[in-house]
Amino acid sequence: MQLQQLQYFVAVAETRHFTRAAEVVHVAQPSLSQQIKALERELGADLFLRARGNITLTDAGEALLPLARRILADADTARHEVLELAQLRRGRVRLGATPSLCTGLLPDVLRAFHDRYPGIRLLIEESGSHDLVRELARGALDLALVVLPLPTASPALTTVELLREDLVVVSSPESPRPGGGRRAVRITDLEGERLVMFRHGYDLRELTVAACRSAGFEPDFAVEGGEMDAVLGFVRAGLGLAVVPRMVAARSGRGLRVTPLARPGLYRTIALAHRSDVAPPRAARELQRMLLER
Repeated sequence: MQLQQLQYFVAVAETRHFTRAAEVVHVAQPSLSQQIKALERELGADLFLRARGNITLTDAGEALLPLARRILADADTARHEVLELAQLRRGRVRLGATPSLCTGLLPDVLRAFHDRYPGIRLLIEESGSHDLVRELARGALDLALVVLPLPTASPALTTVELLREDLVVVSSPESPRPGGGRRAVRITDLEGERLVMFRHGYDLRELTVAACRSAGFEPDFAVEGGEMDAVLGFVRAGLGLAVVPRMVAARSGRGLRVTPLARPGLYRTIALAHRSDVAPPRAARELQRMLLER
């Protein structure tokens, strides 16, 4: 049984005339008649009583008509649903990102994406790079913004470098200036300073602690274990300094003093990752394009 045969059957049932039905569906009348006969053979029953100048439905035809209309309506709905997805009218994108990127990079890009594709739902997973890589690998995310190098090498993922972002030191304006008031702070100037530190597993924690140890000292934590918003709040309260991405500092600058790090400074490399063995959905590919072109 084919959709085309059902379409022809419904046309004949509604017009009660083979020639007029053929005109409705834009097909030659002999072809329509052949398809109706093929459908009757498939079903094992006559669908029409054919008398000169009078076409009526048999009992089998009466039973099939509402079902055929429903099948054709469902097929039409399916076509429209797929078309809407293809044209980015509906759908979803599952995007993972580190908390600092959710605060710094994503708001402007997601606003532009939503303005262009208001029917696409954005599902954001906020976590560290290690967790995001695991979620990508198991298919729970379409894309993820991660910090390179990845915590563990993953040949199943494709990564594209997005940006290299400078890190800066933030402090309370009511606290003494770090580094003796210089315009740029060296890593060694953080020795003896009380730091507000992120929780374990946070990319920024690992990077800051590694930089301090490379400079020959262990960092002194005033508070540790927070997420980005908590860390910034503790710094505003004067509990200590924190090393954060420049974009986060720029967005959260109210109540914070921002001091750059002296060269060579610290930076992190942000990449966009997706599974190598599965192409992201079209909506995700469009968000990927907007992130790469931002």
